[in-house]
Amino acid sequence: MKKFISFLVVLLTSFNVFAQEEVQMADQMRADGKIWVVVAVIAIVFVGIIAYLVLLDRKISKIEKSL
Repeated sequence: MKKFISFLVVLLTSFNVFAQEEVQMADQMRADGKIWVVVAVIAIVFVGIIAYLVLLDRKISKIEKSL
């Protein structure tokens, strides 16, 4: 358990160190307004995956009821 807690502490502190670095590409994309294109594409992919999972769940439920 102590190993897990120490690993968790190291992991959380490393996230804090990495979070303070500035990413030039992201700053440039925000300045150009292209970040919204990236957000839109990610949102479309996410909605597509959710829709696929809902349809798959409906099909599986239909098959389970028929058995």
